[in-house]
Formats: sequence, C-alpha cells, structure tokens
Amino acid sequence: MHQSRPPGRRRAAWTVATLTAAALLTGPLTAAADTAGPLADSPKVDPALASAVSDGAEATFFVVLKDQADLAAPRAKRSHAAKAEAAYDELREHAASSQKSLTAFLDRKKVGHEDFWIANTVQVTGDADLVAELSKRSDVASVVPEQTYYLDATEASPAGDVESERATTAAAPEWGVADINADDVWAQYEDRGEGIVIANIDSGVQYDHPDLVGTYRGNDGDGTFTHDYNFYDPTGTCTDGPCDNNGHGTHTMGTMVGANGIGVAPGATWIAAKGCEARSCSDASLLKAGQWILAPTDAEGLNPRPDLAPNIVNNSWGGGRTTFYQDIVEAWNAVGIFEAFAAGNSGDGATCSTTESPGAQAPAYGVGAYDVTGTIADFSGFGPSPVDGSAKPNIAAPGVNVRSTVPGSAYQANNGTSMATPHVAGAVALLWAASPALIGDIAGTRELLDAGARDVDDTHCGGTAAMNNVWGEGKLDVLASVELAPRTAGTLTGTVKEKGTGTPLEGVTVTAENAAGVRSVVTGPDGTYRLNLVPGTYDVTMRGYGYATRTFTGIEVTDGATTKRGAQLAATAQHAVTGTVLDVTGAPLAGATVQVEGAPLAAVTTGADGSFQVPAVAEGDYALVATPAEPVLCNGTSRTDLTVDGAEARTVQLPAKADFFGNSCTPVEYSWVKGASTVALSGDEDAATISLPFWVSLYGVDYSSASVTTNGLVNFLSPRLGDYENTALPEAAAPNGVVAPFWDDLMLDKRSSVQTATKGKAGNRTFAIVWNKAVLVDDGGRVTFEVLFHEASGDVTFQYQSVPGSGASATVGIENQTGADALQYSFDQPVLTDGSAIRITPGA
Repeated sequence: MHQSRPPGRRRAAWTVATLTAAALLTGPLTAAADTAGPLADSPKVDPALASAVSDGAEATFFVVLKDQADLAAPRAKRSHAAKAEAAYDELREHAASSQKSLTAFLDRKKVGHEDFWIANTVQVTGDADLVAELSKRSDVASVVPEQTYYLDATEASPAGDVESERATTAAAPEWGVADINADDVWAQYEDRGEGIVIANIDSGVQYDHPDLVGTYRGNDGDGTFTHDYNFYDPTGTCTDGPCDNNGHGTHTMGTMVGANGIGVAPGATWIAAKGCEARSCSDASLLKAGQWILAPTDAEGLNPRPDLAPNIVNNSWGGGRTTFYQDIVEAWNAVGIFEAFAAGNSGDGATCSTTESPGAQAPAYGVGAYDVTGTIADFSGFGPSPVDGSAKPNIAAPGVNVRSTVPGSAYQANNGTSMATPHVAGAVALLWAASPALIGDIAGTRELLDAGARDVDDTHCGGTAAMNNVWGEGKLDVLASVELAPRTAGTLTGTVKEKGTGTPLEGVTVTAENAAGVRSVVTGPDGTYRLNLVPGTYDVTMRGYGYATRTFTGIEVTDGATTKRGAQLAATAQHAVTGTVLDVTGAPLAGATVQVEGAPLAAVTTGADGSFQVPAVAEGDYALVATPAEPVLCNGTSRTDLTVDGAEARTVQLPAKADFFGNSCTPVEYSWVKGASTVALSGDEDAATISLPFWVSLYGVDYSSASVTTNGLVNFLSPRLGDYENTALPEAAAPNGVVAPFWDDLMLDKRSSVQTATKGKAGNRTFAIVWNKAVLVDDGGRVTFEVLFHEASGDVTFQYQSVPGSGASATVGIENQTGADALQYSFDQPVLTDGSAIRITPGA
C-alpha cells in the first residue's frame, strides 16, 4: 500500500484501471458490448473487460487457462494432511507446467504478471491489443476483469450498539446458538467441536479478544503467540500480528468458536486469512487467501505446510458475478475442507434470483438468513442462482440481531447472511467432532445438514416445501444432523496431572494419530480432555511446556466405548540459553530480538556487543529465532533448531534478507566505476530508453533494453515520467519491474548528468549506469550513485559516492513486474553512507 510522504512533496498522477463488482453491474452487459469494439465478438473476453479497455484504456484482468489439474489422486488419499499435501503438489506442478508458454509470451512482451496455482490463472494489466492477443491463444479459456467483492454491509440491529461486555448471562447461549440446538449437542453429546480446526477468510480477527484467544491455534499459552501458519494477511494491512480493521471477521469468528455462549463450536480451534482489505476483498487477495487455506504458510507467505490446512472455512463475502473462485471451492472440497458461503444481502423479501456469488454458484454451500421469530430476513438472497440457475440458498441459519465479538474486546449485534453463515460452519465442527468418520466427507456432510434442516414451505421462487429457493433445505438444526450421523466412534478421554503433586495441568496438547490422520485437543482447567475418534489404534502424545513429553502407543479406541488414558507428566529442569547474534557480515548486532519459539517466554534483546541471555528455559525441543531491529537493511531472520538439555550457548549469524523469488542482498566492498557515455537526460522528470550490452535478468525475465529516469530508477517495463514520488516496495501501482539504486525526487541541471560505462570482456562484463551530482529537489543537495549489472553472475550492485542526508527520503531496492514481490533495502531511512556498496544476488 502507498505510504504517505512528508508535507510539501509532489503527488504523482498515476491512474490504474480497475473494475469492481459494483461497477460491473451498473449497466446491462449488452450496452458494454456495444462500446467494446472488435473484442465484443470474442467469446473468450468478458464484455465488461472489453468495455474497460476500449478507447485505449488499460485494465487489470485475469487470463484463465483451459487446462485444469486432476485432483482424483488427492481425493483418494486417506488422511486430511495427505489429501492437502497431494493436492498442493498437483496444483502447483500443473499450474507451473500449463502456464509456462503463456508467461513466456508475457515476458517477451515485457508485461508484468502474477501467477496463481489454486485456480489456474495469471493476473495481467494491459490494453485492448493485449487482451485480443491473449484471447486468441489456444491454451486460454477466458479473459475476465479483475473484480472486487464485498463483505456483507452488516448494519447493526436495533440492539446493536457496541457493548463493553455482554448484556446476557455469560453461560446463556445466544439466540442463534440455541435456535440451531447447538447447546443441546454440547449437553447430550459432550461435544463442542474439539479437535476440529475452523478458518475464515474475512477482514481479519482480533486474536486476543477474551472470547477468542483461548481457541486460537497460535496461542502458545502463558501469553505468547505464534502467528506463522495461523494467520495470514496478503493485503499487507496488519503490520504487527493479526488485526481486524473492519470488525466483520472478528464477528463471524465469534459466532463460530466464541466462548461463553457466543459461538456454536467453542471447543474448536481457529485460524484466519485476511482476504479483505477492509470491507472490500480484491480477487488477488482472495486468491492468495484461498491458496493459504489449502497450504498455510508463515507470516511472510513462505514455507507452505499443507498438513496444517483447516477442516472448515467460512466465507461471509461476495457480490456480482464471479469468475473462477469456484475452482478454489472445488479444490478445497477435493481435499475435504468444508466451505460455507453467505448467500448475500441483496434480497428485498420477494424478488427471486438475488443470491450473490460465490455463494450463488453450484459448487458452494450458500446460506440464507432468518430472524428470532423464524421469518426469513428481508435482505436474504433468494434463488434460483442468477449465475448458473442452481437451487439456492442451500440452507438458512440465524442472521438477524446476532450478537458476537468485535474488536476492542467488545460485542455487537449485527444483521446479515454474513452472520448466518458462521452458524453453519460451527455446526459442521460439532457434526465432525461428534462423528469423526465424516471428517472430510463433503457430500455426506451436506446430506446430513440438509436432512436435519427443518422444512419451511415457501415456493414462490420455485422448489418444494422440502427444498426451495427461499429457505433452501430449511432451518439449520445441528442436533438433528448429529442424531442422523453415523455413530461409528469411540471416545478417548483422561486427566493430565503433574507428577508428584497430582495438580491438574491445563493447556497440555493431547494428540491422537494413526494412518487415518491426526486430531488434537488441549486440556481444560481441570486437566481433562475428550476426543471422539474413529475406532482404531492410536499413538497418543501429551505435550506441555515445562514437562517431559509422554507418548503412549497402541491405544485402542473401540466403537461406542470410552477409552481412558490419563497421565502424570514430570516437570523438567530449566537451563540458561545464551549467545551472540551477528549480522549478515559477521559483525555483532545490537537490538536484535531473540525468541525461544515454542516456549511461553518473553523475547530478549541483544546488547551492544550482540550478546543475549534467556535465563531459564525448560528442557525440550524448540526453535531459536533471531530477528533484526529496524532498519533491517540486508539482515534476514534466523530460525534454527534448539534442543535444551543443559546450558546452551549459541552464536547466531543472520542470513541475508531475501524476497519471495529468492533475491538476497549483502554489503560488499566499494569499487567505483566511472561513467563514460552520457545518456540524453536533463531537467526535472525525464526518461530515456537505452540498449544494454548484454541480457539483464530481473525476476527471471531477460531484457536487452531499459528505461532510465532522472529520479534514480531503471524501469524494465516501459519508459515512465512522473515517478518522482517514491514508495515502499513492493507496491502494486506503477512503476513496476524496477531497479531502484536511489529512487527520489531528483533533477539534472548543468552540473549533473547520467552516464553509462561497460567494463570487461564478453561473458564477464559489468555495465554501469551512473547518476552524477543529481539534485535533491527537496533540499538542493547533490547525490552521486550508480547501479552495476554483472554479466557473469547476474548480480546487481548499488554504489554510493556521495549521499547527503544518507538516503532519508529515498527508496533502495528492486521490485518485480507486478509489484507483488520486492527486495527492499530501505525506504525513507537515513542508512546510506559515502563510499558504500550493496550487492543483490539473484534468486533461483
């Protein structure tokens, strides 16, 4: 996202053509086609996109490939983790193979692109000529506009003022929880969703809300959290752990798993992906979130772990026409991830075909809303689907005056199909916890939800009393569905205590594992746990910080019986962990944060000599994580295994910081190259295209020419003026595909110049672009710097001869062709010194 500039800086007048779902619906599609020119005749080009690129305009769009991955093999795998891992591998490999020709074509045309694997599609920005060329390709199924979806506009109900605490008794379930009989499932089946992982794609979640913090998968206990693999923000909004800048995501998560009567399945564990920037949700963010659900990553989007995929994902967003999100739904379903979608709030209580995508599409399980009197909400979307004619919604759930959690550790009652949908997601958690044989069985689970629903006879939009386009299958009744579910299950339960004292241990993770999969639950305040499991033989592991882990093998769980497996865990000894953190060059690094990951201990900070001490760490296996303080420069984060079985001393050298592509940087020895040939640049805001003496690669794309600007940029996509407002990298807005040795508001006067020089023999040449005494517009200072391209290695070196202000208003780094990935050395930070050099080494 753009970051604000200091007062007085000029603003660039860039315009990026985008389409929102709302914009697509402002007029009839035939009218759009009439103004779209020759593209209107192409069956592959969406009419709205054809209209958007008419009259020479550019737009951002998606090229959808014909060839789709075959997920039959992943479906056949036995466990949830195995299915997810197989699907991830197949989808990634298939996308890489089938997109290769297309992306090579785009690279040759110097067109930036961002590639996705969960839906076989590539995001591009271009004009009508590019759209036409792409539509003629035999491997392309369609070319569709970028869309923006929206979270339901959750107007507060009449009782919907924000409350600092719940107005109802803490133990009493909310009306929606009681109406679907979730509280009866708790009482009659001792089932609150234990061992099931639920996710939402929404505006984020306040992870430490009092009614949510206990079941967050990232909660390590005793006040520490691990957000890697448990929260993901592709929008870049949350800078310090999980956040919710709208409130919607916190509300929907509360209805699923909130404590104290708020949530349907308060024993389930939750994770979340922030696929919505605020109220709006862009295609790109939703695609990234969809990929993360199938293969969660660390907070940086790296090191995917499909084995950590959730069981259920709630989607309380939608709008307009969808393009390819059904591909994501089908991929989730193939690996046994149940999805629930809001049917939308575009109803008026009478008109049919008002459901919204993706909930309006056949592959999705769409949810309508009703109120406490059992009356369908006037805003609830009715079928049949305006997209594909399928019967919608699939089911209805409480969605009016639904009180749940909101940011600020508060509560609010809201209306919307967004509020109804998490009732269904939570109900599936109860159903799967009670009947574990159903876990991952999407068709069987839908059948049970449908069979348990209470019929409502309203056929004015078509259908029957049993299934119609107003109520779907009827009102959700999770107790009835649980009672109809297969009763093939046994219960594993027990109490975990401290050895010697007999004190019950809270927060111990109990894991039951066999070839069919892994289920986990955490002990409560009384040290007890309970899991319903498919009959079989399990290895049961009990793990808690400060106690020796115990594993019991060959534990038999039999149908209809209770197996008790308690344990006493011995407290372990504690030892100091000390050491020194070195930067990427090997020098002691002050101010670095050192954390023993997996232990509920506060992080420590290195001293002036790089030293650190964690005084008491319980014996066990952990990760030692060292993170540099700002400015990070070329220092990356180090994560190494740590086994504590005595006093431990470690020397940790930080790796070079790297971007997603694998480009990394490191300080190197300064060796200035003097310019020889002058580039035809002058004044304020000028650009010139130059030929390169050898092919230069940027993010895997080779170039023989580049545009050089007065403002310290080398742009490999197109000449561009008006780039004087530098931003942090990456940034989706143009300019993209850049090398920025010193991007700032600069100008060239009679004392200034930009020059080039080539040194060395063919195969081992260095090409220099040198800015000599360029004027800093803000203060009149003069800066001299250069960028060197190295033929043999592909490295890029930035060198600084004279940098008044030390780069306090400049951006230094490189960015890929779509503005989705970058290696940033600095942004508006005074970190550059005279006579210094930074080398960027290319990734794979």
